[in-house]
Amino acid sequence: MRALTFNGEQVRLDRDYRVPVVGNDEALIRPTMVGICSTDIEIAKGYMGFKGVLGHEFVGVVESVGADVPERGKSLVGKRVAGTINCVCGRCDMCLGGLSNHCRNRTVLGIAGRDGCFADRFLLPAVNLLEVPDGVTDEVAVFTEPVAAACNILQQLRIEGKPHITILGDGRLGLLVAQVMAGLNASVRVIGKHDEKLVLCEKWGIKHRLLGDLIPRGDQDIVVDCTSSASGLETAMQLVRPRGKIVLKTTVAAQKDVDLSPIVINEIQLIGSRCGPFPDALSLLASETVDVIPMITSRNSLDDAEAAFARAASGAGIKTLIEI
Repeated sequence: MRALTFNGEQVRLDRDYRVPVVGNDEALIRPTMVGICSTDIEIAKGYMGFKGVLGHEFVGVVESVGADVPERGKSLVGKRVAGTINCVCGRCDMCLGGLSNHCRNRTVLGIAGRDGCFADRFLLPAVNLLEVPDGVTDEVAVFTEPVAAACNILQQLRIEGKPHITILGDGRLGLLVAQVMAGLNASVRVIGKHDEKLVLCEKWGIKHRLLGDLIPRGDQDIVVDCTSSASGLETAMQLVRPRGKIVLKTTVAAQKDVDLSPIVINEIQLIGSRCGPFPDALSLLASETVDVIPMITSRNSLDDAEAAFARAASGAGIKTLIEI
């Protein structure tokens, strides 16, 4: 079996990786398309100390399920699915308290303790899977996980009045967050470094500006850091108003020293934000409320995944997909 792996030192395509054995509550999935994410790139720099098969953004077909999977899961055999990435115990205080994404015993697809989806086959608990609507193509459905992550911000913020919102970063996640938040009663803008990426905001009617042209005025009600850069939080603190909110979507392996005193001095709320609601994401994609096709800049085969990963890590393009 082919699998794109990280051994702690390098990303490589293993053509003889072990075939996964289906557990009693699991589903064996044949991915048809997967997406390279900034988190994957950070893992290859040492984030989370992960070793194994990379990847957590996917759409695929369920080939079989374990013996203890209930009827709902069995009905997914042969169907196209997307899947949530946190695999949880259901018994710890976090799970019982309604915070299963923070399960004390969780594994996370391609990120922590569980091989990911950049392979010919992979496993997830059947309960994690959602059927993809027929009208949603693989190229669109593969964005379910990052769109869900964008939707999570809406669950964490209380929007009052018509706030000024800045999204920092014109990469994959920043452009998705901008589209999701553009539906709010708010003034939304994207700040980035690349004209060729920001031009997509014109298509969507979203205000945008180059970082180099920005004069920080400390006047934004909400700033969302999607930069995947160690400097993102520092910039966000310069932009947000006193008692404003910063939403941190960035995971960075090598975080530099940052002066956090503005958090205290200006009484800024700092909110970490991770995974989100998959049903909401699939609904937005099915209705074409979020437009993802223009963001795809590279389609590659799994055989070419090493080179595709290197290009994505270099910052080339916006979204790199791998067809399997």
